[in-house]
Amino acid sequence: MNGRGMGASCVGCVILAGAFAFAASVSTRPAGADIQPAPTMGYTVVARFPHSTASYTEGFFYLDGLFYEGTGLAGHSAVLAIQPETGKVVRKVELAPEYFGEGIVDWGPYIYEWTWTSQVCFVYDRATFRRVKQLSYAGEGWGMTRTNEQIVTSDGSANLTFRDPATFSSMRTITVHDGLAVVEKLNELEFIKGEVYANIWHADKIARIAPDDGHVIAWIDLSGLLRANKKVNEESVLNGIAYDAQHDRLFVTGKQWPTVFQIKVVAKTAGDSSRR
Repeated sequence: MNGRGMGASCVGCVILAGAFAFAASVSTRPAGADIQPAPTMGYTVVARFPHSTASYTEGFFYLDGLFYEGTGLAGHSAVLAIQPETGKVVRKVELAPEYFGEGIVDWGPYIYEWTWTSQVCFVYDRATFRRVKQLSYAGEGWGMTRTNEQIVTSDGSANLTFRDPATFSSMRTITVHDGLAVVEKLNELEFIKGEVYANIWHADKIARIAPDDGHVIAWIDLSGLLRANKKVNEESVLNGIAYDAQHDRLFVTGKQWPTVFQIKVVAKTAGDSSRR
């Protein structure tokens, strides 16, 4: 659930302990795992952009001067094209009330949007948001991104699935791990410079993941990015990563956050979780 409904009773789980805690939660070491945990990076805020607090962010990407956002909650799910500087919605398509929208991704002239538990993926013409077809899959839909050849999806577990864009069928799956620990609750995704960036549900961190074997290359600690008094409720969690490849800009936001932050990843100094 790239973002569950209000009041969902699950704690975002990132198991990042050493071997002693690992033994209690994971029975076997992931194949090819590096024993050493990944380093943690910090951030600086470069710029801020408006974001609607009505948007329960499930999918997020940047393309050709626009933010594209997929929102969740049954009866409130939609795909939006948004002007970054103003927050103005220039194009929108709403889902039927029975669908809980999840991750989105661009593929050629299309946008794919899948759903939490309905096992339906809608495909839209990106220029008009006209629905052109729908695809099916097994399991839950959470986050979605793409490489040059495949669509990459998360389902709330520690797995990332690489899919055929034409059929949405699974081609391969990797298990994400940091040293000896499996990393659960993978959420919204973005593919950046050959790595998969992943939000972790209910955690203020982004994992940078190697797409070949699933090991975490590094963490980005975004603690303190949005003050607690700016959040609508406990489900207003970090969720949304977008990348402007042309200008090398990284954007992050969260569910019903008032702001999209452009950030720069920097070395983390001792005792400093955020630098702005």
